[in-house]
Formats: sequence, C-alpha cells, structure tokens
Amino acid sequence: MRLITGNLEHLAVSTAVVREMDRRTIEEYGLPGAVLMESAGTSVTEVACLMAPARGRVVVMAGAGNNAGDGFVAARQLANRGFSVCVVTAAESGGYKGDARLNFSIIERMGIDVTEWPDNALALTEGADVIIDALLGTGLSGPLRPPYADMIAAVNAARAHVLSVDIPSGLNADTGEVATAAVKADRTVTFALPKTGLYRGEGPEKTGEVILGDIEMPRAVYPAGKVVD
Repeated sequence: MRLITGNLEHLAVSTAVVREMDRRTIEEYGLPGAVLMESAGTSVTEVACLMAPARGRVVVMAGAGNNAGDGFVAARQLANRGFSVCVVTAAESGGYKGDARLNFSIIERMGIDVTEWPDNALALTEGADVIIDALLGTGLSGPLRPPYADMIAAVNAARAHVLSVDIPSGLNADTGEVATAAVKADRTVTFALPKTGLYRGEGPEKTGEVILGDIEMPRAVYPAGKVVD
C-alpha cells in the first residue's frame, strides 16, 4: 500500500473504468474483495493519522455499502493504534452485506462504539478531531435519500478535519456535480486511480487535497498510460 500525492489529474478515469479494474482483479486474478477493502481502509488509516493528534478522537460516518466497509477497516486500525473511535451508521447493523458486513462484525466484536443515526450523533461529531466520511462512494447517482443529506450537513457543520473515502459523499464521481448536498473535505483519499469528478464541476471545491491510495491491483488491469509508478 502506497500513498501518492501531487498533481494526479492526468491519471483520472471514469467510475466504469475502475469498476472493470475491480472486476478483473477479483475474477481474473483471484484477489479477494476483502483484501482490496483492507488495503483501501489502510490508506484511510494512514491519512487519518496525519490529520489527528495522537490518541485523538475519530468519528467514522458510515453509509450502507462498501464505502462504509473501508471506514470500518480504518476504525479497527485506528482503535488498535490508541485513537478514541466511534462509528455512526446510516444503515441498521443487520443491513450490511459481503465484505462490509465482515468488517462491521469485527468492529462489533472489538467493542468499538457504534451509533445508528441520529442517536446522539451530533454530540459525537462535535467532539471529533477528525471525521472520516465513509457515507457514499462512486456509485451515487441522482438526489440523496434520507438520512444522507442530514448526515452530510452534520459533517460540514462540525469543527473537525474531514477525510473523505474515495470521493466526498454527495459528489458525482464522474461529473463533479452535486445533486443535493456534498461533504466538503480537507483531504480525499481515492483508490486505484483518481475519479474524473474530483477535478470537474464542484469537485475541486469539495475534495481538498487528493491523495491516491495505491491498493496494489495487478498492473495488467490498469488502462494504458494510467499505471501508477
């Protein structure tokens, strides 16, 4: 796992390209999705450690899909490093599936504080040093469904540094458009390759510093000219 900074716009691709990279990595090369999620979550952890004071308070705002799973990995790793961690979920605990469910079950067994929105969530975000935005990923299209607009508003209102996972929640990953509301991040850690929406439309206003988490996909799945060296 590497973190890559600097001008990354020349590497940007559509979400369709990254989905195909994911598919080929899992189906053709046999690299499990859980391994990719672990690498993505580790990227989030490393950036969060740069943003939070030692043993600071980190709140993970988690949606219902794999973006949340990346946040759960980071929650586990940050708790192991001595940070005070809590997770606020948009979904019921029984609603997670696949790799996200696997990582949610781990943080439950670890005893990490999990709160379902909106129970006491505003008080939790107000006391955070860093909020990890793991609400919505690159699959977003159209207006937000409840409770995401309210959760995004809470993130933006908090006095905390904000780290978005892959894409600021509410931002269209291809066009950079915001249909309802979007998180305004201080940093965004994006995976495999940057998404075009980070650099189009409202993307530059929402993403903060873009950091690429190289999650070690096989080189052959990268499109020509887009391999990260």
